[in-house]
Amino acid sequence: MRRLVITCVSLMIIFIPWLANAQQSGLQVAPPAERIEPPSPNATPEQLEARGDELRAQKAYLDSIDYYKAATAKAKSPVLYNKIGIAELQLDRLGPARKDFGRAIKMDKQYAEAFNNRGVAYYKARNYNRAIKEYKHAIAIQDSASFHSNLGSAYFAKKMYDVAAIEYNHALQLDPDIFERMSGAGVAAHLQSPDDRARFSFVLAKMYAQMGNFDRSLKYLERALEDGYKVKDEVYKDQEFAKLREDPRFTELMAKPPTAIPQ
Repeated sequence: MRRLVITCVSLMIIFIPWLANAQQSGLQVAPPAERIEPPSPNATPEQLEARGDELRAQKAYLDSIDYYKAATAKAKSPVLYNKIGIAELQLDRLGPARKDFGRAIKMDKQYAEAFNNRGVAYYKARNYNRAIKEYKHAIAIQDSASFHSNLGSAYFAKKMYDVAAIEYNHALQLDPDIFERMSGAGVAAHLQSPDDRARFSFVLAKMYAQMGNFDRSLKYLERALEDGYKVKDEVYKDQEFAKLREDPRFTELMAKPPTAIPQ
C-alpha cells in the first residue's frame, strides 16, 4: 500500500509540471470528457425521448440509444424504434438497425420513413436488391423526394443508370434542391470510384439543363470533368444541353484543359 501511494505521488510530480509547460507553450490540452448521466428511472417517456434527441444531435449515439431504450421500456412506439435504428445506422451497426426498423414497421405498417431507413441499412450493406424493395415500399406509402433519390442511388450502384436517372428526375420534380442539400453526405459520398462520381454528376447536369437551371447544370458538368468524365462525347449531341450550349459559360467550361483523373 505504501509503495502504491509513493508511485501515485511520483506520477503527479511528473504530470503537473508537464501540464503547466504544455499550457504555457500553447499546446492544446483536451478537457476531460463530459460524463453523460444515465437515464433517470423517474423520467417520463417523453423526457427520455427528448434527451435522446439532444444526444443524437450531439453525435453521442450510444448514449442516445440508452435514453431511447429507457423510453421504450416505459412506452413502446414505432417512432422510438425508428430513432434507435437511426442511431445504430450512425454507428454502422447495420444488423441491429434493421431489426429496430423492423420493430417500428411491425407496429405501424404504414411507416414510410422506417421502410426507407431499413432500405438505407441494406444499401450500406451493399444489398442493393433488398434496398430497392424497401425504397419502393416507402414510396408506395409516401411520395418523397428523398425516397426517390435513395431508390435512384440503389439503381445507380447496380449500374442501372437509365432507371436511376428516372428516379433522380422524380426527386428533382418534387424538390429541386434535394441534391444540393444531400451533396455532402448523400449519394455522391457513397460512390466507390471517380468514374461513378463523374457519371452521377453528368446525370444531374443533364437533368438540371433540361429543367433550365443552367447554373447548377454547369456546376455538375464541371464536377464531371474534374472526375474525368468525357462529357464532350455526349454534351454536344444530347438534346437536353441544346439551350445550355448557347451560354458563353458553357463554351468557356468546355475550353478548359482536361483535369487529371483522381485515383
